[in-house]
Amino acid sequence: MSARVIDGVALAKEIRAEVADGVAEMKARHNIVPGLAVVVVGDDPASAVYVRNKGRAAEEAGILAELVTLPPETTQHELLELLAKLNGDDRLHGMIVQLPLPDHIDENAITEAVAPEKDVDGLHRANVGLLVMGRPRFVSATPAGIQQMLLRSGYDPEGQHIVVCGRSNIVGKPVANLLMQRVAGANATVTVCHTKTRDLPALTRQADILIAAIGRARFVTADMVREGAVVIDVGINRVDDPTRKRGYRLVGDVDFEQVSEKAAAITPVPGGVGPMTIAMILDNTLKAARQRVHADPDR
Repeated sequence: MSARVIDGVALAKEIRAEVADGVAEMKARHNIVPGLAVVVVGDDPASAVYVRNKGRAAEEAGILAELVTLPPETTQHELLELLAKLNGDDRLHGMIVQLPLPDHIDENAITEAVAPEKDVDGLHRANVGLLVMGRPRFVSATPAGIQQMLLRSGYDPEGQHIVVCGRSNIVGKPVANLLMQRVAGANATVTVCHTKTRDLPALTRQADILIAAIGRARFVTADMVREGAVVIDVGINRVDDPTRKRGYRLVGDVDFEQVSEKAAAITPVPGGVGPMTIAMILDNTLKAARQRVHADPDR
């Protein structure tokens, strides 16, 4: 079997076009342009590229993008002051702080400092709680992108056994909560595994849909995958490659070459989940702007 490759670039382009239509409608009907602030602390090259991509995608969709880059020595107090200012800026409907942050800054404190109604990353405890209760305001962008990849590619999670490898607050936990909800586009039976799970391959081989978000290059091998499974690779790992000009290349948490011979469908790295994450941040920003409009009785 040679797996169907799920094209995240094409699917993300489709969603971004839908967002652009929604932004244009909001501007025409309410004279409001949705705004997104992206804050990055430090000079990590990968984060810088990702932030630029987010800003470019926002502008292409007609969203006001405000990119704030701070030096690595920025203190936690200074960052909190900036977030308070952005929380009060009515031009901005969504806000994200690029993770990871420098070691001297408490990520939990920063996540909690973003106003829940602007938390388009879905990381604030209020938004996490709403998701767990089945009443999400904003779903974390990567899990939301995974759900859309499945649905738009014809792999409805309903009734499927989904195995999630990874338990992070950004992917593992929220995608498990999202796909187990009793709503259309979910209704799956979800098993969450991690590096301490006993006999992990025995569980991953049960998956109709396997989501790998464990943070280890090529961790999921062919012997861990059931014939005909759908495999979603969330990982982005650098591995040495002297044949490349930059000296490395990006690979996922799945051994793509091996697993693609066994799976029914698989996402590539790069070009899979990554573009969907950016698209869903834009979708959440539009949603945040709409929620503000509908909360205002004068609009």
